[in-house]
Amino acid sequence: MVRISNAIFNCINFIPLVLGLIAVVVSIYFSRNDSTVCETSARNPLLIIGIISVFVAVLALIGSCTKNGSIFLTIYSVLLILIILALFCLTFFALIVSNKELAKRIAGKGVGSVRLKDYSRWLRKNYLVAQHWEKVRSCLSESNICSSLHSEKAIFKLGFIKQKFSMIQSGCCKPPMYCKHEKKNATFWEMPKSGPDVPDTDCLTWSNDKEKLCYDCKSCKGGFLVDIKKQWRFMAIVNLVILVLILIIFNIGCSVRRRKEPKFDSAPKYLPPQIPPDYIPPPQTMV
Repeated sequence: MVRISNAIFNCINFIPLVLGLIAVVVSIYFSRNDSTVCETSARNPLLIIGIISVFVAVLALIGSCTKNGSIFLTIYSVLLILIILALFCLTFFALIVSNKELAKRIAGKGVGSVRLKDYSRWLRKNYLVAQHWEKVRSCLSESNICSSLHSEKAIFKLGFIKQKFSMIQSGCCKPPMYCKHEKKNATFWEMPKSGPDVPDTDCLTWSNDKEKLCYDCKSCKGGFLVDIKKQWRFMAIVNLVILVLILIIFNIGCSVRRRKEPKFDSAPKYLPPQIPPDYIPPPQTMV
């Protein structure tokens, strides 16, 4: 039974070891090659997560496979407690960030219209301010997310898109429908001579340049926040699952550590000489 639990413990910790090594290799690859803005932003988190995973897994394997590995398993348990606390705080924070209602859609327009104030202040501050949005904008441009919208296979009729696109594509890759821009071809839209129907800045921000499009529009920022909000909710669910798994691993590790701890004999090393029951002391002589 002891060997089975040790084998299960080792197999469980072998998985984060492999995943951590892969994360470290990928982050090194990003640093050695000409990476995009998105890849560069993911490099440091990948490297940190990979190093932590490898370090914790190595501690667990050394502690489980060596005879006197209780000290390694103790350090492993302390690190797991810190990881559990960090995941709990991150999960709680993710739930707070994504607690507001989803953005509303304009009825009958076929395109989602979002209000930036519908989202938490933290999301707007950390994604929409100038220095942060410039990185997001570069990622959107490099990801070719608008390529399907600009392809000849996209079906248009009277300026309304019949294909179903994501909120980011609807907000970033074409002018808002309420602006009533006229479609000339799959990649070119023209503002009416009378001007936009709605006095909205997005109608004037739109550009037919593939590097600009509507990446600086409020509709694009709103569509991006819709996607980010979904990702934060998904991350909260994943963190809860990981928390349960780590708690199970922590319990297994504690049982393995207890078996590795040295056992001390509580019996005294020196025993006084035993007097036999029939012993008769010699008579004492008077001087």
